[in-house]
Amino acid sequence: MNKKAFIFDLDGVIVDTAKYHFLAWQKLAEEIGVDFTPEHNEELKGVSRVRSLEIILGLGNFQSSQEDKDKWLHQKNVDYLAYIKKMDESEILPAVYETLTFIKEHNQFIALGSASKNARPILEKVKLLHFFDAIVDGNDVTNAKPDPEVFLQAANLVGVSNENCIVFEDSQAGIKAANIANMTSIGIGDASILKEARYCFPNFLHIDSSFIDTLLKD
Repeated sequence: MNKKAFIFDLDGVIVDTAKYHFLAWQKLAEEIGVDFTPEHNEELKGVSRVRSLEIILGLGNFQSSQEDKDKWLHQKNVDYLAYIKKMDESEILPAVYETLTFIKEHNQFIALGSASKNARPILEKVKLLHFFDAIVDGNDVTNAKPDPEVFLQAANLVGVSNENCIVFEDSQAGIKAANIANMTSIGIGDASILKEARYCFPNFLHIDSSFIDTLLKD
């Protein structure tokens, strides 16, 4: 049996830091006079911080200087970091710990492939860092999803071929990236949104050990 690599996105897959991104972006949007709703926030999933700001500014038809943009990006990150400093194990999404444990007990590789630039401190806060054989985050890549760079780097670091990689993602961009890389894509969330995923589950509570076993034998 070929050894597999299970590559996890972070936000919305392992922990729900999306809510903290939303609160930080909403605070910034209010300060510059832009109405920013949870529906608007859906457009920011899996998107870089710079592109997220562009989307928010577009909502208000803003024309701004690079200096202003840099100031707002810094401010948003400061607010976001203040939220994640308070994180602990209670923030791990249901059944994620059990899934990671099952994969590790079966001697398979676990990697992170996330756009977050704060992935390592978050994994430390929630005490999951020890599970990961490789971490590729927003500090390591040039191209954002749907470019597959983040997943290709993760596969390379653990020395597993693309077709033996399984990616867990909650965003359309992430599913596209996994498919482009010829990896098995598993959507975590709404199947009508993540319809390009090979498999889709509402959350890890719906993924049982027999399904993981099937992936190992595939």
